Amino acid sequence: MPIKKDTRFTINNRFRGFYPVVIDIESAGFHAKTDALLEIAIVTLKMNHLGWLKIADTLHFHIIPFKGSIIKKESVEFNKIDPFNPLRGAISEKNALENIFRLVRKKIDEHSCKKGILVAHNASFDHNFLMAASKRSGIIKNPFHPFTTFDTATLSGLIFGQTVLAKACQIAGIPFDISQAHSALYDTKKTAHLFCELVNRWKRLGGWPPQTSHRKKYDEI
Repeated sequence: MPIKKDTRFTINNRFRGFYPVVIDIESAGFHAKTDALLEIAIVTLKMNHLGWLKIADTLHFHIIPFKGSIIKKESVEFNKIDPFNPLRGAISEKNALENIFRLVRKKIDEHSCKKGILVAHNASFDHNFLMAASKRSGIIKNPFHPFTTFDTATLSGLIFGQTVLAKACQIAGIPFDISQAHSALYDTKKTAHLFCELVNRWKRLGGWPPQTSHRKKYDEI
């Protein structure tokens, strides 16, 4: 007999109709409109019939700096990316985003969601670069929410008392190799594991589904 799924334990109900997609971007600077986007990776998520959040699919692309973009020496020295190395197998921003958006739309449909929502560590940085690249590429139908994000740095500060990705992972029991950090693929995978742990830990602690019937009113506390 097939397992009847509790509708409380679906991604669309858990996140108010939004489908979370974990993203990390490596760039040649901090300014999304002028500095080159060099690397992007995403991890999609799924939820089992008991409501536990898990990792699903992964996409990763090296990106050709867009025409006229700025490449700051200190940034590429920090993330150790050579933007002009022919062995990178880099593709255009538009090509990468079209592939990413295609997968995200598929997942949105599969989970009966209405919009994708970006999940990242210090999410405003990645969100700004994603939106700027989408606009440059002339992509009209962007599946992501235009301003709302889930920031694992903020959530980790609340739950673990740490905002640095490596330290938050360490406290969460997620192995983290500093020598592999600042690779979009590695950081996205670790951020995805961290986000799943944050959501699942809240459930283990009894925070989901919310028990509103036994909660005191604010003015009674």
